[in-house]
Amino acid sequence: MKAVICEEFGLPENLKIGELPDPRPKENQVLIQVEVCGVSYPDLLIIQNKYQFKPELPFSPGGEVVGKIIKIGDNVSNLKIGDRVLALCRWGGFAEKIAVDTDRLFVLPDGISSEIAAGSLYSLSTAYHGLKDRANLQEGETLLVLGASGAIGIAAVELGKAMGAKVIACASSDEKLEYCSSKGADETINYETEDLKSRIKELTNGKGADVILDPVGGKYTDPALRGIAWKGRYLIVGFANGDIPKIPMNLPLLKGCSIVGVFWGNFSKVEASQNRQNMETLFHWILEGKITGHDLGLYALENAPSGLMALQERKIFKKGIIKITQPQSIK
Repeated sequence: MKAVICEEFGLPENLKIGELPDPRPKENQVLIQVEVCGVSYPDLLIIQNKYQFKPELPFSPGGEVVGKIIKIGDNVSNLKIGDRVLALCRWGGFAEKIAVDTDRLFVLPDGISSEIAAGSLYSLSTAYHGLKDRANLQEGETLLVLGASGAIGIAAVELGKAMGAKVIACASSDEKLEYCSSKGADETINYETEDLKSRIKELTNGKGADVILDPVGGKYTDPALRGIAWKGRYLIVGFANGDIPKIPMNLPLLKGCSIVGVFWGNFSKVEASQNRQNMETLFHWILEGKITGHDLGLYALENAPSGLMALQERKIFKKGIIKITQPQSIK
């Protein structure tokens, strides 16, 4: 099968287009004919050997797959050939076929496009787990989102509005903030040109933000935490800035706040039933138009490294989608 191949760890330009053996589904797995695969920040970490999970070389990146099941392994009873599924599989998706464990699969309802599913549902499920399960975000509370124009950030902006919160979007340029406003943000902060802590206080009448969602880390964490409300909840989602911040532990003491980790990957395995309920809610909200997901940019399989480079250089706001095969009827 044709695939994007990582033969040695490094930058996107080192990836190659070539052939890999067709995978075979093992017990509790299915084989998927891949239609599309999302481009995500973990892909960049995985190909550089900087992620917490490390595949064996050679491998194909890509962890947000949509396609149809074409073969079923042993001990699989709840899925059938022809089902259109979302597979959240960590890697292997920039290829024509992939074998995936059934606990990483979600059958997609009619009405949700393959591109939207691959481009948004991983980010939405991560953000929703954080806001609902970890922060217990309530209607009328203030949600502050760092890195708000990114995939997780835009998901949080849309979900915060859907959940009835006031949303403050923070990003590094006015252009990015305009995009956040188009997705429903009530207020914006340019944390490259404005004092983050002071603006948070100003926009919340001195109270601070009830919930802060942080997929960025680095230099923004400390001033954001200083702008949190009494008994606020600070959600640690990731470190897209590249630096893991050192948090002064007197801050949560003085603020009476909680610092909470958001690790969707482990949650989805340990609390699989709750995760599937969350995913069903997201399906309904997409079908109802309450959330629309990230804007998309399409790439052919041969141009997949370009999609990763665009993400790395933060040139565009659009979520990269790799178009791999045309949907086919399964006989």
